[in-house]
Amino acid sequence: MNGINRLGRLSILLVLGLALAGAQSPETPAVPPAPSGPQEVAVMGVFMDPQAQQPVVVLQGKRDHRSFAMVIGPAEATGIALPLQKVTPPRPLTHDLFLTLFGRLGVKVEKVVITDLRDNTYFAVIYLDANGAMQLDSRPSDAIALAIRAKAPVYAEDRVFEKAAQIPGALPPGSRI
Repeated sequence: MNGINRLGRLSILLVLGLALAGAQSPETPAVPPAPSGPQEVAVMGVFMDPQAQQPVVVLQGKRDHRSFAMVIGPAEATGIALPLQKVTPPRPLTHDLFLTLFGRLGVKVEKVVITDLRDNTYFAVIYLDANGAMQLDSRPSDAIALAIRAKAPVYAEDRVFEKAAQIPGALPPGSRI
């Protein structure tokens, strides 16, 4: 029994020693690098900003849970809110029309990326597959409305989260919705 305990302790020490040696190896970083690049966001909803009396769409990163809000117009708010609430309008909205057209032309919405925020204006790109990759410059609100209908992911570049956090009255950095 004593020999088995000694062998067991030796095995544990050997495993711990290898693990510690590996953790301190120059090839293995002590802290994993922070993820970078665009992260997928969840469209949390469309809300009325009580101060500005304007609708805003709130997006939250799925990787780090940072959030930001974009002021949008009433028509854009409807275009985003209806599919989020699974409401079908009696007549197709513009985004519905585009998605129907894309479907008939064999074009697929792959993803949407909110790429930048400059001079209080957000920028986005819609990535399409039309027998080859295609990118379209877009207003983020239109891109989001289209992505929701197409069940395509929405992403935001890290710089968008960083710049949005600097806007006066913006959601505080690290805020969660």
